[in-house]
Amino acid sequence: MHFLTSDHLNGLPMSNPLPDSANCLLAQASEITSRLPNHVRIVEMGARDGLQNETKTSTAAKITLINQLSTTGLTHIEAGSFVSPKWVPQMADSDQVLQRIHRAPNVVYSALTPNLQGLDKAIDAGVDQVAVFGSASEGFCQHNINCSIAESFERFVPLISRAKQHNIPVRGYLSCVMDCPYDGSTDPKQVARIAKDMIDLGCFEISLGDTIGTGTPLRTAKMLEAVLSQIPSQNVAVHFHDTWGQALANIYQSLMMGIKVIDSSVAGLGGCPYAQGAAGNVATEDVLYLCHELGIHTGVDLIKVAKAGWEISQQLNRQPSSKVSLALYARSLRNS
Repeated sequence: MHFLTSDHLNGLPMSNPLPDSANCLLAQASEITSRLPNHVRIVEMGARDGLQNETKTSTAAKITLINQLSTTGLTHIEAGSFVSPKWVPQMADSDQVLQRIHRAPNVVYSALTPNLQGLDKAIDAGVDQVAVFGSASEGFCQHNINCSIAESFERFVPLISRAKQHNIPVRGYLSCVMDCPYDGSTDPKQVARIAKDMIDLGCFEISLGDTIGTGTPLRTAKMLEAVLSQIPSQNVAVHFHDTWGQALANIYQSLMMGIKVIDSSVAGLGGCPYAQGAAGNVATEDVLYLCHELGIHTGVDLIKVAKAGWEISQQLNRQPSSKVSLALYARSLRNS
């Protein structure tokens, strides 16, 4: 199969020069870019949030994917989930995956741990960091983890306490920050309140998830405005699904508001097992291209990520959903 090299980035159409009469637009653009962060940390979700929603993938393929991603410059890879195999059978081998990957220096390998049993298994497997999963919607909380929001917080307390005893940081996921498939629109004030509660419980960072991908830049701004009134931007990440094609626009809005951590999934893998019709996570390749063209440093090699995305996509008998990956591949064919 023909594939890309870094040369395939050269000569890509970026933006046409503006005429002299539009110099004022250049000044405006300069002012806008000055508000963007200098650096963004990408949290790679493909091996967990991506593959848990795809067809059954072999343990060897997961290990290969994570090993490839570990060479790209990514500093955080979520490698698995210690949930019940009854509900998410694709993650039943997470302990084997974590034990058998080649760990790169300066890379955090994390896992989702919904309960103490899952936490203990993750610790035994050598996890560096764990995550708990909360919801901004009562309906989604009941359908996803079979309890109320208040009850979910009661479960978090001993889990976070035990993780801290082992010096393992805990990240918090907050789902349905825009809309819920059961309850409809989510009040930004509720998102802010629950996000703050998760920080107060001991999560070092809250990833705000647009679970069914209905968010828009305006709604993203309103939600983040509420959240950032309660917790600092350095404790906030964003996690957008691309169901309605708004993920990159929402990420741009988030960057403009000071967010420096973005969850994404190689090749756009994923969806949501509890939200029918939800598309995959925003593609890591697309996020990298956006950030790099905005002058934002990520430390991640786009070409290496794209190659890893194509290989896992072949394993799944599908194409990547990343527009950038498809464009790079088409360009490589033209230049071959």
